[in-house]
Amino acid sequence: MRRSALSILFAVTAACAALFLQGCASPGRQKAVPAEATFKAEIPGMPGVRYVMPEDMPAVFRDAQEALAAELKARADTGATGPLPPVSFLAVSGGGDNGAYGAGLLNGWTAAGTRPEFKLVTGISTGALIAPFAFLGPRYDDVLRKFYTSITSDDILEERNKLSVLFQDGLADNAPLKRLVRKVVTAEMLKEIASEHAKGRVLFVATTNIDARRPVVWNMTKIAASGHPDSLELFQEILVASAAIPGAFPPTMFDVEVDGQPYQEMHVDGGAFSQVFVYPAALELKKVGIEAGADRGRTLYIIRNSKVMPDWSQVERKTLPIIGRAIASLIQTQGIGDLYRIYAISQRDEVDFNLAYIPESFNAPHKEEFDTAYMRALFDVGYEQASKGYPWVKRPPGM
Repeated sequence: MRRSALSILFAVTAACAALFLQGCASPGRQKAVPAEATFKAEIPGMPGVRYVMPEDMPAVFRDAQEALAAELKARADTGATGPLPPVSFLAVSGGGDNGAYGAGLLNGWTAAGTRPEFKLVTGISTGALIAPFAFLGPRYDDVLRKFYTSITSDDILEERNKLSVLFQDGLADNAPLKRLVRKVVTAEMLKEIASEHAKGRVLFVATTNIDARRPVVWNMTKIAASGHPDSLELFQEILVASAAIPGAFPPTMFDVEVDGQPYQEMHVDGGAFSQVFVYPAALELKKVGIEAGADRGRTLYIIRNSKVMPDWSQVERKTLPIIGRAIASLIQTQGIGDLYRIYAISQRDEVDFNLAYIPESFNAPHKEEFDTAYMRALFDVGYEQASKGYPWVKRPPGM
């Protein structure tokens, strides 16, 4: 009798487990792009709107030449003559809710009356969310302010069942962030970006193709100007993908084609390969400019949405706190390495290097990710610094 009862209990337990596992099955996906075809994959109907680095350098050169030609035509159409004017570049880093600092700095920069129009804007992770608004200029300052001073964690993520995360593709669902991006990145905004593409201005956002372990740089101005009916949706999905912290949020799946065959790529946070970027090192801007008859002054501004010095914290002797602390250290040192690399490139190409970062004196309480009070305090710090005339740092820390 006891043996029969145990058998029944075992059968019921097994059935429940099977139902649980069936209900928590891992999300499916289409076949990944074969390794040998990584650099041939294209977005259907929108070829040439991205660069899989580093092999796509010819496409980068081509688009740089096209941007220069567009600028020259726009100048001719307005009757402008003489040498090309100096240009400014802006690179906005990752940093999660620390993006409130960059949003505040841009608003304060506008208030100071010294903010330039940027020829090139790049963004990764939270910087990708900031970049389109920074690209379009001060008229979008209020959108940035509201985005980084009024949202809460509920506007970014939905927590998942602690058991189901073992079978899902992220600890939390970023569906709220998707809805927020769709709300603020509109068709009208896309038209404005497309019109700037016609003037030779460029907006880049980076993601990471986790299948190929390759950085992918998306030419967002080219996407906006493509006229494709899916361009707005693709634009929005790229922004979400660039901010999809691996493991924390679900990846973004992009449908692509290789020789007419459908495949699917898995993309995550651009911060998986870099915290901030400007342009590929292989693009020797000074040399290319001289050869194209377009030598000019160039100024680079980098907004690092983080502190640059290591912070001290007593770590609990437990697995998760130790792992978390180690990952935070890796991200911090990666960000410093990015600054050194960009500085070396800027020195080679005679680009004026300028860096801003969260001051070491900032110590507002940070109770949780996307803590509204914390973000408001950080926004105010960035705004105050920039509105008084930001003291741009001319070299990376430690040099």
